[in-house]
Amino acid sequence: MIALQPAKEPNGVQRAMMARKYGMFIHFGINTFYDTEWSNGKLDINGYKPEKIDADSWVKNAYEAGMNYVILITKHHDGFCLWDTNTTDYCVNRSPVKTDVVAEVAKACAKYGVKLGLYYSLWDRHEPCYKDDKAYNDYMCAHLKELLGGKYGEICELWLDGAWDKYPKQWDIPRLYDLTHTLQPGCAMAVNLTIGKGVFKLTGARFRPHRYKEGMPIRYFPSDFRLWDPFFTREDDPKLYSHGGKLYYLPFEATICIRNMRNWFWDPKYTQDRLVGADFIAEKYRLLTGCGNTLVVNVAPGVNGEQEPEDIACLIKAAELLGIRRSANA
Repeated sequence: MIALQPAKEPNGVQRAMMARKYGMFIHFGINTFYDTEWSNGKLDINGYKPEKIDADSWVKNAYEAGMNYVILITKHHDGFCLWDTNTTDYCVNRSPVKTDVVAEVAKACAKYGVKLGLYYSLWDRHEPCYKDDKAYNDYMCAHLKELLGGKYGEICELWLDGAWDKYPKQWDIPRLYDLTHTLQPGCAMAVNLTIGKGVFKLTGARFRPHRYKEGMPIRYFPSDFRLWDPFFTREDDPKLYSHGGKLYYLPFEATICIRNMRNWFWDPKYTQDRLVGADFIAEKYRLLTGCGNTLVVNVAPGVNGEQEPEDIACLIKAAELLGIRRSANA
């Protein structure tokens, strides 16, 4: 069993993560086509009809904006899988557009030299075996073997979400951690709302990142880093957190949306929402990377399979302010 070791300094996986500094989140899936952020797993799969999936441009945009990795949604809370899988009937290969989105993004990442990270929701509102913890954990492990088993190349990060729907012990996080690091030794894994006690509640504001104190408990253990979107740490962010009476080094990854901080999926009114602005992104980049943490900005493709030009212009302006803009032709 691979275990996270107590430490007061970052290990190799964490140092590599901290060196990546800046990435792009890509929320795309069945919700994109139904004007919703979260859905209950009952949306008609036939509604998933992207005009195209321009994964090359998504990754090219990230590269030119000075980003070093992307994190792609593979399965959100609705349970819809964006890769070619036979584990469920709720997946792209059973939809009108059968393109394996993970494969397309992986190909683009290889082309532009951008690292690939994957988001996966533990919570699944479609899968029939979800209430049987053992059966569902087997189901998740089958997915991780498909996603991390080498078909999509090197995976730098696994971003797990939705754990609040069950007690922490029901997820068997050690099993997921062991499998992740067995398949991808260099992959940094974390569960959202990492720090705190018991089942997460929306009123648990005292565990928000800007209030972290050294030695606070790790709710979902083991994790290689900390998550709680869409919040930020303070400049003197502590890195040591406790589990079983021992301290573990955990950097933080801040994740925000380029519009309204929380606008994860594209919708028909997406472009009416306010951009956070290049100055804001540059400020938070300096804050996070200056204290050994990372920043990820979500840019959602629309039903046409493309990202909004205004979003990319905002990222490019931020990159120019930071001096990290690149040319894909270089």
